[in-house]
Amino acid sequence: MFTSHAVLPLAGALMVASCSGLAQNYRYPSGLRDEKTATKQDDHKLSRSALGLKVVGGTALSAARQPVATARVGGMVLWQRPFELLAGGIPGSHKVLPLPPEVPGTPEFEALLDRKRLPAAVPGKLTWLVDGKDYVPELNRQARAARHSIDSQVYIFDNDDAAVAYADILRQRSSEVSVRVVFDELGSMMSWGKPPETPYPGGGQPPRDMSRYLRQGSNVKVRSIPNPWLVCDHTKLHVFDRQVAVMGCANIGREYASEWHDLLFRVEGPAVAKLQQDYNATWRRADPVGLFGAFRRKTAVPPDPREVKGAYPLRIIRTDPAAGRREIQKSMVLAIRAARTRIWIEDPYVSNDDITEALEDAARRGVDVRMIYPSKNDSKIMDIANRAFATKLVKAGGRAYAYPKMTHLKVMICDGWACVGSANLDTLSMRINRELNVAFNDRRAIDALIASVFRPDFAVSSPHRESDPASAPLIETIADQL
Repeated sequence: MFTSHAVLPLAGALMVASCSGLAQNYRYPSGLRDEKTATKQDDHKLSRSALGLKVVGGTALSAARQPVATARVGGMVLWQRPFELLAGGIPGSHKVLPLPPEVPGTPEFEALLDRKRLPAAVPGKLTWLVDGKDYVPELNRQARAARHSIDSQVYIFDNDDAAVAYADILRQRSSEVSVRVVFDELGSMMSWGKPPETPYPGGGQPPRDMSRYLRQGSNVKVRSIPNPWLVCDHTKLHVFDRQVAVMGCANIGREYASEWHDLLFRVEGPAVAKLQQDYNATWRRADPVGLFGAFRRKTAVPPDPREVKGAYPLRIIRTDPAAGRREIQKSMVLAIRAARTRIWIEDPYVSNDDITEALEDAARRGVDVRMIYPSKNDSKIMDIANRAFATKLVKAGGRAYAYPKMTHLKVMICDGWACVGSANLDTLSMRINRELNVAFNDRRAIDALIASVFRPDFAVSSPHRESDPASAPLIETIADQL
């Protein structure tokens, strides 16, 4: 267990790795030097110095643009880091709470979420797009068919062949329709220096700077989101003609198109207008003029007047520390605590104490708790943390399964209620990074999610094998920060 005098130094150090486990792969921001002539020692030095510059530069830039929001995010990060360390290190601090009377999936549970001041539900319809074989053609089709506008936001807009192919469509369409792209600066830049698992085809060299590539010879408008205190915007959202949205778990790049198991989903109906408003707010937030952008006129987005058959209520929920929003964690913990029969999750990073303790409690009271995690994780720390929690879950009476490769899905079903989107079940997604999910209780949509994701993934996954418990306490403490 960590003592209190170690809390602040460790919290500060872990801020440097707060966005992802990719820091060790970070190489060169665009234009700094030629990768072919760099030595491994130079690579390591630049990795540390470039990341250090991002800590200072990203925070300073954000403070100049949005001083109040930046200060609020900084306070949130400086509070959450020590809080997670202390909360996880105090023996006997966990209390089993009474079972709430509201059952997930019922009108009573929705009324509970209303009382907790979660965003009101709006009508919409979801269509599941599992793996790149489904969502890459859908993104391409929507981009090619758009008649007025294409708005894309991702955490990572990579620079490999899959990302370039989508970028080329956007560049070509920008002569005919409005095209806007916004991505997280740190997440994307780190990925530009990290080669994909499979070779780049034909020996080609990727673009050094995707922002420049998207703009080159086109009318694409591009903004990147700076990273105050190394806090990231992990959102994935694409809106076409204000009528159709595609959102979920996957970024733009080779890993998400063909190497990993991943998920996006199409949204239709009045909910798309809310998602368009959300995108517009993010675009203003990334405005280089900062605070002055807030004075620009905000255009209302009317709902799509076309009728969508089979629409049902959707809650569009966020984690957003600048706005004081923790709706994803709040709703998930409520649903886990209230579940009577079933909690099924699939997620690559499971470490948030509020979530893991609630899952163990549910398994002990007889709920069918099942967890699918990747057998080949892109983060060694989170792989150990996942396996350590899976062992605890099995001992509590739940079940855990290792998917045969990297699964990047972030999906939860509690009885008749589901939540899916960009948020992982870790501290970053629950409290620190900006995330976007949808929650719903439509039985047909949940049955389709089970048929598309859980049934096939349970079938190919292996039952969890107990990990080495000796390594778990230290790793769990570190993972709690991620």
